[in-house]
Amino acid sequence: MTRGYLDYQSASPVDPRVVEAMLPYMTEQFGNPSVLFRDDGDTAREALEEARARVAAFVGADASEIVFTSGATESNNMALKGVALKLQGKGKHIISSVVEHRSVITPLKYLERLGFEVTSLPVDPEGFVDPAAVKDAIRDDTVLVSVMTAIGEVGTIQPVGEIADVAKAAGVLFHTDATAAEAWIPIDMSTLPFDLVTLSSNDIYGPKGVGALYIRKGTRLEALIHGGGQERGLRSGTENVPGIVGFGLAAELAGAEMEADVARVRPMRDRLMNTILETIEDTALNGPRERRLPNNANVRLAYIEGESLLLSLDMEGISVSSGSACSAKTLEPSYVQLAMGVKHEEAHGSLQFTFGRWSTDEDVDMVLEVLPGIVERLRKMSAFKPGMEYDKEEFGHHGHDD
Repeated sequence: MTRGYLDYQSASPVDPRVVEAMLPYMTEQFGNPSVLFRDDGDTAREALEEARARVAAFVGADASEIVFTSGATESNNMALKGVALKLQGKGKHIISSVVEHRSVITPLKYLERLGFEVTSLPVDPEGFVDPAAVKDAIRDDTVLVSVMTAIGEVGTIQPVGEIADVAKAAGVLFHTDATAAEAWIPIDMSTLPFDLVTLSSNDIYGPKGVGALYIRKGTRLEALIHGGGQERGLRSGTENVPGIVGFGLAAELAGAEMEADVARVRPMRDRLMNTILETIEDTALNGPRERRLPNNANVRLAYIEGESLLLSLDMEGISVSSGSACSAKTLEPSYVQLAMGVKHEEAHGSLQFTFGRWSTDEDVDMVLEVLPGIVERLRKMSAFKPGMEYDKEEFGHHGHDD
């Protein structure tokens, strides 16, 4: 059975060209870039710096502004904790939003335990953060604003340029997690007023376990990992040279092929999204139609439990998600959709389809062939019925306490 894969937001395959570039640094060229006066160290160091230059070029930055990490989660932690700890003498107030990734929400809760105050701004029904709300929330003791570039789950592209302008006008640093957007939206630090940007390798078809934090020149952070002083002293530990080499090439390819990838993927996304909404009753789109990631279709299907949808599609050989992969271990509905005002029982019945470089029209055909029948069958079995009042206690909901 050929499997249909429409879950690129959870994980992307590594581009074969990237794998080929990485292989020598796992075998023949295995040197430590911190070793001086030896050819093996020189070779590894040159590869490391070439990759750094490629990632920098991908986001219109200088190579000295790129610090490699183990992935987006570490980059987010480095940005949030690094700024907070470095600037705590100036102030202990941070502004973010209720729809951020857990790798932002959880470090912010940790900082609250250290005495920092976090203002988590609400979003409108399409998931947008209002720049005016950011302006109103800024105080004399605000040291950082952190709002993601796009919501990977529902596709909303945030007005981060306007939000960054608001922060800059107030003399406050601005951080954005660009993980969900970096493969689909050009990010140019020569024109954007961002101070810190989180980047991920796997989201642009590079290897897992590698990421980067863009840190604008002059922005100071407290180091979180101490040791030999690698990565400008901010991220000690021997660098993952094969992974970083792969990340560098993936970034170069993503920049060169972004326009073509968007042009190929968007029509497939639109066909899937529009056909579901037009042919299956009691469905709705999560997130906006226009300011939306071109690879994202997130629809909710009333009167169905999401886990049943996922299991049924999986049995048909189709991989999709019902929300963030980092929240998949719980059967609680998406906190992102609840924040957007989606009812608890409706959020349970959402499906997230995300396309990527190797998505095909056949993937769309597979979904459209089996989904109507699955929906009809599950609705007949479902405890959710039209006109029912939903009892949160009966269905085990105890609120979002993250």
